[in-house]
Amino acid sequence: MANSPDSSNSTPTSDTPKRGLFSRKPKAAKVKKPSRLKQIREVFQMTRRHDPMVPWLMLLAFLGVVAVSFVVGYVLENWITGLIIGIPLGVLAATLILSRRAERAAFAQIENQPGASGAALGTLKRGWITEDQPVAVNPRTQDAVFRAIGRPGVVLVSEGPGTRVKPLVDAERKRLARILPNVTIHVIESGRGEGQVPISEVAKKMNKLNKELTKIEVSAVSKRISSLGSRLPIPKGIDPYKARPDRKASRGR
Repeated sequence: MANSPDSSNSTPTSDTPKRGLFSRKPKAAKVKKPSRLKQIREVFQMTRRHDPMVPWLMLLAFLGVVAVSFVVGYVLENWITGLIIGIPLGVLAATLILSRRAERAAFAQIENQPGASGAALGTLKRGWITEDQPVAVNPRTQDAVFRAIGRPGVVLVSEGPGTRVKPLVDAERKRLARILPNVTIHVIESGRGEGQVPISEVAKKMNKLNKELTKIEVSAVSKRISSLGSRLPIPKGIDPYKARPDRKASRGR
């Protein structure tokens, strides 16, 4: 007796449809990013928690710009145009106030935490070459030294009490002076102590330094430093504040 087409010899079908040889792969579902308005609202709420005056400052900036635009338009006998121009400018002024206050609030959250100076270097604009990890660190005290390379030269930003972190800074400065004898090495102590710079002002202070190198020289200095490697054996992905110096490596030196 001949087997019917739907006999038990037929292979079971899968729930998932088969993809042809030349058919395209199904696109992965895109992660929906939060809208711009939602991001602004979250930034506003975070800033208001640390700076309760920010709503009033934003309102004052908005009303001030709109009032000036209205007066100018009224004098020119076209106050409607003055309002049309003033309202967007007022929103822009309020947004600028929020942006600056939000940056201060963000720094206030991470101040006195390990790695805060490295986060401050992350706010630098183009023209600077920075590193995510410190170039020198004391795992016991969590004192650290971060480095940035730019047109002013090499900038070392220390994190920790000045007297305690000074040996780390001096050792790194001597190391750089040997390989870069003609490059200026600046030192900035971050913190709230005497002679120190708050982390919210570190980037501003670095940008005010006199420019001594060209863009090509900055790249050459960075390559020169990178070719020598790091002084501490800190692998990528490892928390530098949990690392410990390699005793075997130090004995070999």
